[in-house]
Amino acid sequence: MNDGKPMLQAALTRLADAGKLLDVSPEVLDVLGQPRETTQARLTIRMDDGARRSFTAWRSRYDDSRGPTKGGVRYDLGACADEVETLAFWMTLKCAVVNLPYGGGKGAIRVDPKGLSANELERLTRAYTRAFARVIGPDRDIPGPDLGTNATIMGWMADEYSDLVGHRAPGVATGKPVPLGGSLGREDATARGGFYLLQHLASELSVARDARVAIHGIGNVGMHMARFLSEAGYRIVAVSDSRQGLFHPDGLDLAAVQRAKAKDGLASLIGVAGISGCKASEVVLADCDILVPAAVENVIRADNVDGVRAKLILELANGPVAPEADERLAQRGVTVLPDILANSGGVTVSYFEWVQNRQGVAWTLSEIHTRLRKMMEEEGAAVFALAREMRITPRRAAYVHALKRLAAAIEATGARRHNR
Repeated sequence: MNDGKPMLQAALTRLADAGKLLDVSPEVLDVLGQPRETTQARLTIRMDDGARRSFTAWRSRYDDSRGPTKGGVRYDLGACADEVETLAFWMTLKCAVVNLPYGGGKGAIRVDPKGLSANELERLTRAYTRAFARVIGPDRDIPGPDLGTNATIMGWMADEYSDLVGHRAPGVATGKPVPLGGSLGREDATARGGFYLLQHLASELSVARDARVAIHGIGNVGMHMARFLSEAGYRIVAVSDSRQGLFHPDGLDLAAVQRAKAKDGLASLIGVAGISGCKASEVVLADCDILVPAAVENVIRADNVDGVRAKLILELANGPVAPEADERLAQRGVTVLPDILANSGGVTVSYFEWVQNRQGVAWTLSEIHTRLRKMMEEEGAAVFALAREMRITPRRAAYVHALKRLAAAIEATGARRHNR
């Protein structure tokens, strides 16, 4: 069914495991075993020098049993159909685990956005919107920002779609600039949601107030998480970007890290005040209490899992722990707060934005934070209660929790819909 899609096949093993634990109907697993639809397009735009260039793009709607599909669009040279469909699958589980009325979707363009001018990026984004105008829509499939995209790009997308349909349609995309209908609190939502979850479970997980934290990927999400944790008294002892890792046993100066990242690179801090350097990939092996993978998938694998020293892993990236590493971590007593729960703050605040757009209202930042905290705490508590009851890991419990909701929706729709 999924030949030639190793990433999706690996992700589906966790779904199959949850199906056995839940004794769910094989028909439900069959429905969730492949995306509802994946569309590929060639985008051709005029470059600033007058030349034409073509780019491959995708949009995948994995499952819409619980509502319109929702998921980011990434601009990345490594993008491929397998990755897009896997991310759409994870988004399906993520929306279910926090009980959002969404299915999962994802999109991508195979491009290095840093190699394009602002005008070229805008042309490419508008071309993407035109190519997938029949796929996306406020009631069908709602894109948002992801790797290589941002609020400006989402604003262009919403504007182009509005022109195509002949009326303003801000609900077609989330993560937009606030003046275009974006929500307050979206920029740091993924990190904030993970922070709320960690704080709520800190006592149960025996997390010390001054726990040592390593953050793999100090981009937007990772930097916000570092700030939240530092302000709460945690010590950030290791960080990395795509090129360099840093370590200091007593904690790093985040302001200095931010300055170095923006100006001369993290390597410029090596040797300063006792800071040592390492490969970016080695930060997952740092001597710490809590590890926060906040960059890309599969950074903890069978070949390096035994070197992980953290006792708690908070997954802010999608799929940072490969399936083959999960069992080994569990055997060693390492607790993993799984991605489909821990990094769901982003899609949750995106949902808030969609609701505000549809209702024509604007919530305050305080309202956004209060609603986000409530959802993260309630669903986190539910997942951990299930883990205790079934004596399984939090990841398996999160998959079971999500699959219960997905199975109920799939079975309630009947066979006719899934035969269309």
